Amino acid sequence: MSDYRDPNQDGGDNLLSEAGAEIKGMATQGLQHPSTKPVLTGAAVGAVAGAVLPVVSWPLGLLAGAGFMLYKRLRP
Repeated sequence: MSDYRDPNQDGGDNLLSEAGAEIKGMATQGLQHPSTKPVLTGAAVGAVAGAVLPVVSWPLGLLAGAGFMLYKRLRP
């Protein structure tokens, strides 16, 4: 297949390296970084959903919400 792309051959432009750079940027710039507020909002929504749902706890919801919003910031 000619449309197969090896994720290791794209010059480090993969999801994990982008997420690491984004997290470092949020850690250094704080609320001035454009991704911080959406990720914190997603974390809050996830924590509330985790508190309401009987199977999921709020820390798991917090991580899931923050992770989802970070993913949506990287891959819109």
